[in-house]
Amino acid sequence: MPLELTVTAKGQVTLRKAVLRHLGIKPGDKIEIALLDGGRVELAPPVARDFSRLRGVLRRPAQPVVTLQQMRDAIGTGRQR
Repeated sequence: MPLELTVTAKGQVTLRKAVLRHLGIKPGDKIEIALLDGGRVELAPPVARDFSRLRGVLRRPAQPVVTLQQMRDAIGTGRQR
């Protein structure tokens, strides 16, 4: 069932708690809006950009650990490791 919202004189719309709950959005969170064809929009919670969980994802068991300085040195000399 569609919800009807009112636009204020400032052009603002207040989302109802049910909508925020459905999106999993809490006060202070950001919302991503995509402008679609036909005058439609899509609201979504922002994509998580927590890169810390990617740590070690490229690691292979036999691969030696390389420090950031070793990487910089290799890039500077143009050689591959």
